[in-house]
Amino acid sequence: MLFNYKALDTDGHEREGTVEALSMDVAVSTLQRRGLIVSSIEPASKKSILEIDIALFKSVSSKDIVILSRQVATLFEAQVSALRIFRLLAAEVDNKYLSEILTQVADDLQGGSPISKALGRHPKVFSTFYVNMVKSGEESGKLSETFGYLADYLDRTYEVVSKAQNALIYPAFVVVTFIVVMTLMLTLVIPNVSKILLDSGQEIPVYTRIVIWLSDLIVNFGPFVLIALVIAGIFGYRALQTPDGRLFFDNLRLGFPYVGDLYEKLFLSRIADNFSTMLASGVPVVEAVDITASVVGSATYERILAQVGDDVKGGASISDALAKHREVPGIMIAMIKVGEETGELGNILGTLAKFYRREVSTAVDTLVDLIEPLMIVFLGLGVGILLAAVLIPIYNLAGSIS
Repeated sequence: MLFNYKALDTDGHEREGTVEALSMDVAVSTLQRRGLIVSSIEPASKKSILEIDIALFKSVSSKDIVILSRQVATLFEAQVSALRIFRLLAAEVDNKYLSEILTQVADDLQGGSPISKALGRHPKVFSTFYVNMVKSGEESGKLSETFGYLADYLDRTYEVVSKAQNALIYPAFVVVTFIVVMTLMLTLVIPNVSKILLDSGQEIPVYTRIVIWLSDLIVNFGPFVLIALVIAGIFGYRALQTPDGRLFFDNLRLGFPYVGDLYEKLFLSRIADNFSTMLASGVPVVEAVDITASVVGSATYERILAQVGDDVKGGASISDALAKHREVPGIMIAMIKVGEETGELGNILGTLAKFYRREVSTAVDTLVDLIEPLMIVFLGLGVGILLAAVLIPIYNLAGSIS
C-alpha cells in the first residue's frame, strides 16, 4: 500500500514523498529508520482529484538522465557520499518530477537501500540496463567509472536517436500541410465547383467523379469517418502492444526499403554499444545478453537475443549463437568471433558500435537529402492532380459554351 508523508530530516528540513508499506504503522517505522520525524501520513488513495498529477505530464528526457549521470560520476570522483549526491541533485535539477524521484532515491539510501535497488524502484526513469550497470558498479567498487560509462553511452544513444527523429520533422510537417490543404479544397472549393459541373449536364471524367465522391464523403460523413479512424487507431495501437503485434510491426518496418536498413543499423549499433558498455563495467556475458534484449527497442532483435541468451547459457559462444540468425550481418559475427578468441570482445564491440553509429548518421543524412525533393514533388503532384480534375472539365465546359 502506498502512503504520502510529510516529515522533517535530521537537519530540520521538510521532506515529503511516498513510501510503500503493508500498513500505516509499518510505513511510520520505515520512515523513522530513515531518520525522519513524521509530521503527517495518509494513504495515497485519499488524495483529492485536484491533487492528482497527470502522468502524461510527468516525464524525464534522455538528456536529463545524461546530465544526471555525468553529475553523479563527477561527484563520486570528488569523494562525495551517495546520500549527499542525491540530496544535492534533487534540490538542483529543474525537472520537478525528476527532483521527486531523486528525493525518494535519497530517502531509500538513508534507509539503508543500495543505490541500484533505490533506482530500480523507478523503472519509468531508470531502465533495467541502467539499474544493472549501477549494480555492477556497486559490486566492483567502481561507481564513478560506471556512471561515467552510463553518461557516455546515453549521450551517444541520445545523439543518434535525436538525429533520426529530427530527420522526420520536415516530412511530417509536409505531410500534415498536404492533408490540411487537400481537406480544405475538398470541403470548401470542390463542392461549389462540382455543383456547376453537375448542373451543366456534360459528361464528367472518371478522375473528376472520384474527386467529387471524396468531397461528398468528407462533407457529409466527415465526423463519422473521423470517429472510425480514431477507433481503428485505438484498436491498432492495442494490437501493437501485444507480442505478436509488436513483432509484426517490427518486421514490417525492417522490411521497408531503405528505412528498414536504417532501423537495422540503429538496432545493431544499440546492441553493440550495450554489450561493450556492460562488459567494460564487469557485467557477466549472459546477463548482458538478457539486459540488451530487454532494452534494444525491437521485437525482432529482442527475440533473437533471447534465443542467443539461451544458447549461451547452454555453452555456445556468442558468435555461434548469433550466426543462427540471418538478421545479424556476417561482419558483426566475424568480429565478435575474433573478439572472443583474442579476449578483446569489449573493444571489438566498441569498434562495431562506432561503425554502426557512423552508418546510421550517414544513412540519416542521405535520407534527409532524398526526402526534401521527394516531399516537394509529392505535394505538387497531389495538389496538381486535384486541380486538374477540376479545371479540365471547367475548361471543356467553357469551350462548349463558346
